[in-house]
Amino acid sequence: MKTWKSRLAVTATALAAVLGMTACSGGASGANGTQLSIVGFAVPETANKAIAAKFQQTDAGKGVTFSGSYGASGDQSRKVAAGAKADYVHFSLQSDVTRLVKAGLVDEDWNKNATKGIVSDSVVVLVVPKGNPQGIKGWEDLTRPDVKIITPDPKSSGSARWNILGAYGHAVASGKTEAQASDFLKKIFANVTQWAGSGREATEAFDKKVGNVLISYENEAILARQKGKDYDYIVPNDTVLIENPGAILKKADPKAKDWLNFVLSKDGQTEFAKTGFRPVIDGVKTEVKGANDPANPFPTPEHLLTVEKDFGGWTTVDKKFFADGALIDQLRAAAVKK
Repeated sequence: MKTWKSRLAVTATALAAVLGMTACSGGASGANGTQLSIVGFAVPETANKAIAAKFQQTDAGKGVTFSGSYGASGDQSRKVAAGAKADYVHFSLQSDVTRLVKAGLVDEDWNKNATKGIVSDSVVVLVVPKGNPQGIKGWEDLTRPDVKIITPDPKSSGSARWNILGAYGHAVASGKTEAQASDFLKKIFANVTQWAGSGREATEAFDKKVGNVLISYENEAILARQKGKDYDYIVPNDTVLIENPGAILKKADPKAKDWLNFVLSKDGQTEFAKTGFRPVIDGVKTEVKGANDPANPFPTPEHLLTVEKDFGGWTTVDKKFFADGALIDQLRAAAVKK
C-alpha cells in the first residue's frame, strides 16, 4: 500500500502559487524584527529550528526571530488554550488543534489547505538496542515475558496515542476480533516498565536502559541514531501513519502565514526529512543519515493504517480509546492488576 504517498498528492503549482502570494503580501512587521512564538510537541524541535534557520534566509523571513516551547502535545495544547502565547502550533494530534478551535483561538478552516492541515508525517516503529539482542521482529514479540517496554503516557502525550493505535491496528489487521485486540493490548501494557511524559522523555528513558523496547516515531529513532545512539529500529509490517498538524492562531503575527507556507515548501519539507520525518508533499528527495537505508529512508509498510480510514477519525478514536474511563484506561488498570 502507498496510503501515505497518496495523500502527498500536493501539486507543486498549487504550493508555488500560495508561496508566491504570501511572499508578495509581506507582513510589515517582518522587516522590523518580528518574533514568532512556536508551541509544539516535543519531538519536532530539532526540525523546526532547522526550518526556521532556512526561513530566515528568505525575503519573507528576513528580520524574523523565533521563540519555542516544546513538550507533551496534550499539555502544550492545554497551555495555549489557557492563554500561553503562540503564533503557530505544531502538535502530535488533530484533537489538540481542535481544542484551540473550540476555544476560539484557531479558525475552523485551519485544515482546508492542500495537506489538510498536516505539516509532518511519520510511522510507529519499535526501537531496540544495537544488534537487537531480544530478536524483536514485530508487535507480537511485545507480549513476551523478556520484553520491557517504554512508551509515553497517552494522558499527556500524543505520540503515545499513535503507538497504541499501531499495536491495536496490527491486532485487528492480523485477524483478531476487537475483544482479542483489546486482550493483546492488555498484554503489551503489562510489559510496560515506564509510561513517560512525552515522546522525547521516553527516548531519554530508553537511553538510560530502563527497558529494552521503545515504541516510538520513526523520525525519533532516526534522529537518535544521527546523534550517535546505538539503536536499531524495526518498521512493523502493520503500522500507523502518524500525521502531525500545524496551525496559525487567529491573533498571530501576519508573518506566521509566511512561516507556515515555508514549512510546507520543498525546502521546509526537506529539513523535516533530514531529521527523519516523512515529507507531506511530493518531490522531496534527500539521503537521510540514521535511517535503515539512507538512500531509501522511508519504505512503505505492507499495511499502513490511517486514523480516518481504519479507525473512523479522531472523534471516534478519542471516545472509544482515550476518553476518561474508556478502553485504554480500562486495559491499563487490568494490566496492573494481572
